[in-house]
Amino acid sequence: MAISELQVQSVLKEIIDPNTGKDYVTSKEVGDIRINADNVSINIVLGYPAKSLIENIRGQVVEKLNAIPNIGDVVVNITSKIVSRSVQRGVQLIPGVKNIIAVASGKGGVGKSATAVNLALALAAEGASVGILDADIYGPSQPQMLGISVRPESLDGKHMEPIEAHGIQAISIGFLIDIETPMVWRGPMVTQALQQLLNDTRWRDIDYLIVDMPPGTGDIQLTLAQKVPVTGAVIVTTPQDIALLDARKGLKMFEKVGIPIIGIVENMSTHICPKCGFGEHIFGEGGGEKMCKDYDVEFLGALPLDIKIREQTDSGAPTVVADPDGPVAEIYRCIARRIAVKTAELSQDHSSVFPNIVIQNT
Repeated sequence: MAISELQVQSVLKEIIDPNTGKDYVTSKEVGDIRINADNVSINIVLGYPAKSLIENIRGQVVEKLNAIPNIGDVVVNITSKIVSRSVQRGVQLIPGVKNIIAVASGKGGVGKSATAVNLALALAAEGASVGILDADIYGPSQPQMLGISVRPESLDGKHMEPIEAHGIQAISIGFLIDIETPMVWRGPMVTQALQQLLNDTRWRDIDYLIVDMPPGTGDIQLTLAQKVPVTGAVIVTTPQDIALLDARKGLKMFEKVGIPIIGIVENMSTHICPKCGFGEHIFGEGGGEKMCKDYDVEFLGALPLDIKIREQTDSGAPTVVADPDGPVAEIYRCIARRIAVKTAELSQDHSSVFPNIVIQNT
């Protein structure tokens, strides 16, 4: 009896994508199904990058399909396709950028910038095209974290070319000023500078632009949240009560301007003694998870308080590239994949399919 497409689809409905928690048919990840005699070829198109998991997913699907009686050769092709998601109403998308993810915290000192750059590098390691925008005009840290000491070029005299480091595109006010020059600017100038960095950079086909937001929830942050086309926000906090108080304010700020909260990352969650292996919750325990329950948002993951994270970012080679096979890099990749999956679940942007309507007096 010949193999039918219905049989194949029936099996695929029983296989759960470990990243989305849905089967491949329901999540519309199944593309072409081709049957030649008893041989089957399937295209699975993921809505998120998952380079490190492709072989596991392929093996899972092949194993299940091989259980079909009399099936011949099974070929499973797996690719990723990242599409633009909706942003705040009235805010235009940035050319060359599909999705903007704001990484924010209510206060400084929680490791937001280190988290932002490692998440950007993790998304790139999973196969996405990634950029990072250092939105902290007063205290830019991405130049040092990425080991960049050159100025961006301008090929047309109007736009800046992003600087590439470790496979991601980057721009920062720190690329344009001397390292010891203080930015003694008022709020409107800071807002204008950020918009110029964002709009005057010639981004090259970015799937995810990570924006390392300034700490705090004042007028500057609110203005940025209203004028930058943000797909979703990730809140970084520590388990410490005082940090959680400010993180809650950051979360509410994004909610007020209609930006979805993708989830919360708890940084400096546990310190592991390098000598004895004892784990200690120096800044408290369970604060990030409790905050997630209070606001019904996802707990994306917890990162340890590890001296290597600080040493590696200070040296210009963050953890994901300095120790890609280490346990901390794996945590960053897991959080990054979850951010990508949550982004893929948001409403798709359809602005490009509608024509511009021009009203003229005739």
